[in-house]
Amino acid sequence: MTTPDDISHRKELARIILESGRSDFDNVELAEKTGIAESQPGPMGLLALEAPIPFPQGLEPRPKALNPKPVPGDALPKADVVVITWTVAELNALADVLTPGVPRTKWHQYNRDFAAKYDHQIRDGAPAKRSRTLGSYYMTEINNKRVLCYKSELHLNQDGVRTGDGTATLPVKDMFQQIIREAQPTHVLTVGTAGGIHLDHDLGDVLVTRGAKFRLQSEFKKEPFADAPPYVSNWQIPTTHFAKAEELMQRFAKNLEEPDFAPPTKRFNFNGGLLKARKNTPSIIHEGGVGANKIKPAHPILSTDFFEFGTSANADELFEIGCGMEMGDAALGLAVEGMPNAPKWAVLRNVSDPQINGDLWRGNKQNRALDMQAHWAVWYYEAYGYHTSVNSALATWAIIAGL
Repeated sequence: MTTPDDISHRKELARIILESGRSDFDNVELAEKTGIAESQPGPMGLLALEAPIPFPQGLEPRPKALNPKPVPGDALPKADVVVITWTVAELNALADVLTPGVPRTKWHQYNRDFAAKYDHQIRDGAPAKRSRTLGSYYMTEINNKRVLCYKSELHLNQDGVRTGDGTATLPVKDMFQQIIREAQPTHVLTVGTAGGIHLDHDLGDVLVTRGAKFRLQSEFKKEPFADAPPYVSNWQIPTTHFAKAEELMQRFAKNLEEPDFAPPTKRFNFNGGLLKARKNTPSIIHEGGVGANKIKPAHPILSTDFFEFGTSANADELFEIGCGMEMGDAALGLAVEGMPNAPKWAVLRNVSDPQINGDLWRGNKQNRALDMQAHWAVWYYEAYGYHTSVNSALATWAIIAGL
């Protein structure tokens, strides 16, 4: 059973994870950013990817500079596809794959209507409150499609200002709608990390779904949308280039190898041995897949308002209602509901923390440091979040190349 104290603890962990990797460049206000980008080291992604990625000829992502260079208050440029990601690790991977040669420090800052529409909806201490931005973006082109790659500063788990018992502001929904109105895309793809639920979903696998559902037990638990049925986007996701994307993923699979494991001290009886390193072979899990790579049509991603993850104890219950766990995508389904000329959308979430052993101790109110389930879930994200995100960026490329 998840107690209110469990949720409070996991909510703080969520905010720590979502801020992981941020630097001075990300946290200072726009007016102070001048010169900071030049002082930052290159994004960690450049150390991990073999460049260039051998995309099929004619389907390579081609970053496109905007002329004139936009200022933060400008409206977003028109695009056929908008790709939205969330954390620094996810952004570094997305930039390495879709805007090669243009690191995140070179993306354009975006703060249109921040003071008037968003500032009062964002809690003190949230990343967007510090940076005074809604996000950053860069244009690229794939198969003659104009693609707006966007990193959000807003997040369901970061921003809410309490408006009542179980109700809070949700500025990320307004941001989704603003992006769609300005860019006028035909398709929106949200891309990022997720907790795996199914035991067969390995580290680095990518979940692709046209569905998203809220699973809210904290600040939004009494909102009208808390009990809404899954949001579904009715379209056929192109899979023509999924096999090529999986082939490209194998080039980086060595970065997903899990190390030797053993108890923390030799005082434990571990049958005298070691759990040997595990290699992972990443794949794309979708409704057209085969065997363990297949999910039910539009089987939704589950969007929580705290850091919840799949374990061997809750997997059967959770997989009945969703394919993976993350913290925000259902807000897109909510945002587009009822919008005129709403774009088609899909969720691409890489498994950055696989199903966790539910027999591990969860800690207690007196000593949360001993929550071993949360410890391992966080460890997996911190160790592998960038490397797994390369795979969801490659799956994103595959969908866009097939449109």
